[in-house]
Amino acid sequence: MRAIWTGAIEFGLVNIPVKLFSAIDEKGLDLDMLDKKDLGHIKFKRINENTGKEVLWENIVKGYEIDGKYVVLTDQDFEKASPEKTKLIHLELFTQTAQIDVILFDRAYYIAPSKGGERAFNLLESALRKTSMAGVGTFVLRNKERPVVIRSAHNVLILHTLRFIHEIKDPSEFTIKNSSANKKELDMAAGLIKTLAGNFNINQFKDTYTEQLLKLIKAKATGKRLPAPSKKIERPTTDLIQQLQKSLELGVNKKGTQRKTPKKSAPKKSK
Repeated sequence: MRAIWTGAIEFGLVNIPVKLFSAIDEKGLDLDMLDKKDLGHIKFKRINENTGKEVLWENIVKGYEIDGKYVVLTDQDFEKASPEKTKLIHLELFTQTAQIDVILFDRAYYIAPSKGGERAFNLLESALRKTSMAGVGTFVLRNKERPVVIRSAHNVLILHTLRFIHEIKDPSEFTIKNSSANKKELDMAAGLIKTLAGNFNINQFKDTYTEQLLKLIKAKATGKRLPAPSKKIERPTTDLIQQLQKSLELGVNKKGTQRKTPKKSAPKKSK
């Protein structure tokens, strides 16, 4: 696997040469865009708006507009802006990950030691695991500075890029106004949450939609008649108390069924 970034992690005077690898392998059906008329593939071209001609990737540069004129930037320019941040992750503080709001988390990457950095790398991973702490700092990835948090999980080091606070939209416009739950509704809602409480395990969640979509595609490919949807979405009653009451009953019954152990049949008497 090819590393997407090479550099070093630094905390105190300790410098650890490392490589960064994407921890995400997104799954999904590979759907192509086609022309409805003849199912021809749709292609996107990089067109020069002045000449109308296609431009090759090697002839494309990046530029920033100032007063109607573009300043063209090269790879060297991006590195010159802050040489240390393009090659160094300086951990400025250590904290509990619970202190970092989940809305700030962006992407996840695995970190591996470069040659000669194995001993220091193992020391950092062991220290983070022992203290249950995570290191926080910043670095530049793909020409953009990002806050990062580095933590130990499953005996490996994982780097999470974070978003700056100015990238998070102000939540005030989504605040619910002039609406408050009465005590009975709140108590029932809290009770419903308790009946559905449990330990989180990501393995419980499966991408069943993609599985069903693939079955549908294969059925269409063979000319089979597609089955009608088995479940209809019904609009619930507008009575909130009734919704909560029925939900509580369903939750209790479901939990009781899950906990119910089959009765052992009595041994048959020999004749």
